[in-house]
Amino acid sequence: MTRTLTPTELRQLRWRHQWLARRTERSAAEVLRRVCALQSQEWASAQLAVHARADGLTSADVIRAREIDRSIALSWSIRGTLHLVTSEDLRWLLTLCGEGAIRGTRRRYQQLGLTEAIREEALEAIFAILAREGALNRAELATALAEYGIPVAGQAIHHLVRFAALRGLICHGPERAGKLTFVLLDQWLPETAPALADPLRELAQRYLQAGAPATMEDFAAWSGLGAAQVREAWASAREECVTVATATGDMLMLKTQSKDINSEPSLRLLPRYDNYLLSHKVRDFIVAESHARQVYPGGGLIRACVLHDGVACASWKVEKRKRALRLRISPFDKLNDDQLAQLEARTARLGAFLDRPAELLIESAG
Repeated sequence: MTRTLTPTELRQLRWRHQWLARRTERSAAEVLRRVCALQSQEWASAQLAVHARADGLTSADVIRAREIDRSIALSWSIRGTLHLVTSEDLRWLLTLCGEGAIRGTRRRYQQLGLTEAIREEALEAIFAILAREGALNRAELATALAEYGIPVAGQAIHHLVRFAALRGLICHGPERAGKLTFVLLDQWLPETAPALADPLRELAQRYLQAGAPATMEDFAAWSGLGAAQVREAWASAREECVTVATATGDMLMLKTQSKDINSEPSLRLLPRYDNYLLSHKVRDFIVAESHARQVYPGGGLIRACVLHDGVACASWKVEKRKRALRLRISPFDKLNDDQLAQLEARTARLGAFLDRPAELLIESAG
């Protein structure tokens, strides 16, 4: 008999599978193996997404994992968007997602005058430049490409480096003076992981590991894969799953995932574009309709939110002060005593992560 989950149980399972219900000490790579990928068009937000899922880490630890240990990598992959992933996962994710993202950008390439011939010429030039010069930031790379006669004005340079990353030529390297650089992928991360026998199945299972219970439509929206690939991936993963019923229809969970809810309500500071805020097509389980625009204002923006037991209750931002940080909270409704106490604790942890004293400021609700 198929078990029926209440809306609260559905939300709490997703909250727990995202490693948000209970924090413990974990490395950045362990977090990423769990969630598969963290959206990272804002590098600072990606670091905070790791922080929300692991105790004992600092921002310096996350940077060290990417730049020194190189256990994690930053590049375009899923949905053709910048993501933080484990280094061992990057190449197979590019194999699945790269060409589809490139095809989806062809109209923009045409608008910018980036023909296929120019893009291929840019690949050769980027390889030569980075092999000779080492890590370069985007402006430095644009200057060097211009000397090869490659168009780089406006958005052209962005799309050229994204194209090179989706083709597996480059990824982000070390940060210098607050700017991320680009490096040759094969030099930065020599290939060591064996090829996956079934990457589509792997991606669906990895999605469910952090996103279940979920539907095939959820997976399609999160992965950005074509319809045929989505169907194949979902069918391949199904044999490792059980079906659960919800108010909106049947969903899948991995057989290894417990359906029992027994964790204490937890409060987390989730950054902009956090996975929990975008991993499902329908997101009404996260926030009441009356406050939805405060989380999802439109234009693809997803705001940083305070979530209590998986429900958004406030937005937040960090304000830099002379010697400290101020965490400014804008509640949607009046916060209760438990939420206020947990916010105090989360503020201290955020300060420790960013290695600066942090103070809490809560605005009036509404």
